Amino acid sequence: MNEHVKVDNTHTRAIADFVSSLTYEAIPDEVRERCKLLMLDSLGCALYGASLPWARILQDTLSAVDTSDGAAVWGTGLRLSLPHAALVNGTQIQGFELDDVHRHGVLHVGAVTLPALIAVAEETRISGREFLAAAVAGYEIGPRVGICMGQEHIGQGWHSGATVGVFSAAAGAARGLRLDAEQTVHALGIAGTQAAGLMAAQYGAMVKRMHAGRSSQSGLYGALLARNGFTGIVDVFEAPYGGFCTTFSRSQDRFDLAALSAGLGEAWETMRISLKFYSCVGSNHTTLDAVRALRAERPFTLDELDRIVVHGSQVTADHVGWPYRPEGLTSAQLNLPFCVATLLLEDDVFVDQFNPECVDDQARIALSRKVDVRHDPAITALGSRFRHKVRVEIHLTDGSVLTDTREAPRGSEKSFATADDIVAKFRKLARHALPGDQAEELIRAVLHIEDLDDASDLARLMAV
Repeated sequence: MNEHVKVDNTHTRAIADFVSSLTYEAIPDEVRERCKLLMLDSLGCALYGASLPWARILQDTLSAVDTSDGAAVWGTGLRLSLPHAALVNGTQIQGFELDDVHRHGVLHVGAVTLPALIAVAEETRISGREFLAAAVAGYEIGPRVGICMGQEHIGQGWHSGATVGVFSAAAGAARGLRLDAEQTVHALGIAGTQAAGLMAAQYGAMVKRMHAGRSSQSGLYGALLARNGFTGIVDVFEAPYGGFCTTFSRSQDRFDLAALSAGLGEAWETMRISLKFYSCVGSNHTTLDAVRALRAERPFTLDELDRIVVHGSQVTADHVGWPYRPEGLTSAQLNLPFCVATLLLEDDVFVDQFNPECVDDQARIALSRKVDVRHDPAITALGSRFRHKVRVEIHLTDGSVLTDTREAPRGSEKSFATADDIVAKFRKLARHALPGDQAEELIRAVLHIEDLDDASDLARLMAV
């Protein structure tokens, strides 16, 4: 850093110091074990995503212009350059609304961290212990940036997975490349200026699936360039003009810089990442849990249903509460009324419930019109930690009303899934891409990653 340039980069530097110095031994056992389960879940999502139409288009398009063989495209026999592989693999993880979410930070963490890091592992051949330390570095940083920006960030129309996610990717890749603190500052600064992503993509565009991949690619570029001396914005978070926080909040004060480095190495955000057991956006899961529980408590037929009212935060109402428009699978998986209709008709909301034909399913569309999502100012006032809280009312034709309130869904940090449940989900997804014995070997490699001499074994086990 140029000593003559007087900047305040206290928080950027604190992040860089943490990332560059983090060791396997410094990570508590429970965090290491949780991170391994989170990674396994993301890899399962990627393997399922490999055959989806948007992933196929990316694979075909990039294969036509990229003849390098730097890194594997998971669930396929393709190899591409490191940045292109990160782009495709991140898209595959986020490709079907199945992957993890840090609710407070509003970020799908594995989808942005792992593609860049595994690409690095293929180049540098780092050990499993080094890989896990790098993964935790990525899993810790992105959520903190999301917390710093608050729920207004997505409310203003930015897709946080694409904007905030670059910092998880850069942190993980920087640690994987063993960059020092100075280089890591620049990796973060290079990544931050590439941040972009618009929430209008949620209404049906395939490009929404690509946001995580693009974010992972940008973070990888940041780390690779910083390794070779390329410089970035050294006060990428603190800069009063054109900094990440001021620009994306359109303010000088609607963000919390202290949240960026608060509790680093003591309070572990990795433990607050949730997993999904419905194949739809995380904002919908509390409502689906409530509807499922109410119907189990008081079974009712669709002829008995008058309407369903979902009271939620402003973010929930804006993000998923709009009247359903049949514009593609993205809109089907993001729209809350459509997902409630799917649950009521199909008794589940997983991969088998979403195929191209479902988008125009008139029965689901008609039933979705009976679901009304309303903003509840009292829930919004609770802050971003409770942005998924809902109060669900099921009104029946006999005048009775069934009510349930949910703060967090099953699989959340408050009710985390068992290892057996996560492995079972992985197997259900991986069978679409890998032979059974290969999938089992991958499970063992991830859950015992500290025993790997070469973490690039993960990429080898995901190639077909």
